[in-house]
Amino acid sequence: MRNILKGLGVLAIVAILSIIGILTYVTTVLPDVEPAPDLQIELTNERIERGRYLANNVMVCTHCHSPQERSKFAHPLNSDSLGAGGILFGTEEGLPGNYYSANLTPSFLGDWTDGEIYRAITTGVSKDGRALFPIMPYQKYAKAEKEDIYSVIAYLRTLDPIENEVPLSESFFPMNFIINTIPKAPTHEMVRDTTNPVSWGKYLVTVASCSDCHTPKEKGADIPGMQFAGGFEFPMIDKSIVRTANITPDNNTGIGTWSEEEFVNRFKSYADTSFEFKEIAHGTFNTSMPWKQYSQMSEQELKAIYAYLRTVEPVEHTFERFTPAE
Repeated sequence: MRNILKGLGVLAIVAILSIIGILTYVTTVLPDVEPAPDLQIELTNERIERGRYLANNVMVCTHCHSPQERSKFAHPLNSDSLGAGGILFGTEEGLPGNYYSANLTPSFLGDWTDGEIYRAITTGVSKDGRALFPIMPYQKYAKAEKEDIYSVIAYLRTLDPIENEVPLSESFFPMNFIINTIPKAPTHEMVRDTTNPVSWGKYLVTVASCSDCHTPKEKGADIPGMQFAGGFEFPMIDKSIVRTANITPDNNTGIGTWSEEEFVNRFKSYADTSFEFKEIAHGTFNTSMPWKQYSQMSEQELKAIYAYLRTVEPVEHTFERFTPAE
């Protein structure tokens, strides 16, 4: 019996040492990615304007990286603080930590090289080597054409510098270890083919990260077979809950019966200057969908998105879109 206990004790020590070794590796060696590339992105007018369009109306970087007027419909941005960051995404959203959107203005990024910004956007590693939580969808941006990423970087260089000290993000256990395993090298595998509406639409849906919000999740991971089926929960400031729409071509619960014109008009209705992003009364429907920004996309791009969504697997998914605060 003494020998058995001794043997079990040795096994326990070996197991503990193995765990310590693994955790040490994960925290000291990972993320194991290449150094930031040596980039000097030329700030051409064409690049800056393309980046402005992407960052504000497609990838909507500024939606998460600017203070929002969350008491108003669709959370319009405070235009005086564009890119200043500081929004908290945390446990209320079901996240395994407290994640603050970074200040993207030259006040913070001024001492970052173009390569360091590029690595953060496409690989998920900060200037100081920290792994970033993929609420910033760098795994999607990693698939985009390099030139589009370069354009976004060029545009960020032109933002008005705004002093705003943002707290460091933190991950809770065990995500504080897992997060270091997530960053991977970018692939830039997608091509923006504007001659093929379905392919073009897939590119736009990818860089806009539509699936991140329109796919329900369990323990942070997409539920298999529920891609674009909606139901992902967003808490509002009054503690009510809004759930994202099913955008699969299901006829009963999705957009299967929508015409192309109806789909485009749904977005463009918010571009109408007569539409007011007004204050929302406590307990009434609101949304965090950045309608104002997406409404500025071109009709051709919205038609391409519609064309692509018509090709995804239809999923019947019934759920309550809005739960008022108690």
